[in-house]
Amino acid sequence: MKTSLLNQSFYQYIQEMKKVPKVLYFRGDTSLLEQPMVSIVGTRKPSHYTKQMTADLAHKLTSVGVSVVSGGAMGVDGQAHFGAGYGQTIAVMPCGLDVRYPNVHKSMFEEIEKRGLLLSQFEDGAKATNWNFVIRNELVVALGDVLVVAEALRDSGSIRSVEYAQKMGKKIYTFAHRTGESDGTMDLVKSGDAEVIYDIEAFVNQYGKYKAIEKDAFLQYCIAHPNYDEVLKNRSEELSMYELEGKIRVDNGKIVVL
Repeated sequence: MKTSLLNQSFYQYIQEMKKVPKVLYFRGDTSLLEQPMVSIVGTRKPSHYTKQMTADLAHKLTSVGVSVVSGGAMGVDGQAHFGAGYGQTIAVMPCGLDVRYPNVHKSMFEEIEKRGLLLSQFEDGAKATNWNFVIRNELVVALGDVLVVAEALRDSGSIRSVEYAQKMGKKIYTFAHRTGESDGTMDLVKSGDAEVIYDIEAFVNQYGKYKAIEKDAFLQYCIAHPNYDEVLKNRSEELSMYELEGKIRVDNGKIVVL
């Protein structure tokens, strides 16, 4: 579907793009574009630590009314959308909105279409290409008030997204990593180009007061979306109880916290 999103209020987010799109296609809730937005990007093969941190950050941001923006890809992107619960997240696609890429996230895109927002610069039928990823990445960065690069190697696509953020004058954040991990983001920290998020709740409080609730150990375990078979094997009683109570569900073989 075509949309006239490029009105004056929306234009402020994308005016610094190298080539401002003449039209955007969307499916879902465009009111998410009226809220504060945080863009989250990163590697397609994140560590378990990064998965947990990304999902936790996205979940807490949405709890204070922030829209989480990412690119729908495997890895960090998927964790950002999962953590946001699909209902307050914007997935920017590198293809037409009728082409669900990557296909493994097909059910995720269906949920985001129902409860969140899918955006694309490409008409229906357009396939994902290397150049389309570049265009997609720039729009992901442009939409966010800030950019969080959860984990990235040197010379990765995520580091190229950093270049967009720098040209647009956006602040860049990352997570703390051990030596030898995520060398791309750690280079940014060393050079002073990125700030480390040591305390997720403190970061979230910039956008609104996060109301901490007593942590549920099982839900904390599930927030990183472990495989259903793994949870069934190790914590079957809790799994059954939480499913019956509607606190979790199974999506594409993984546990999702509701």
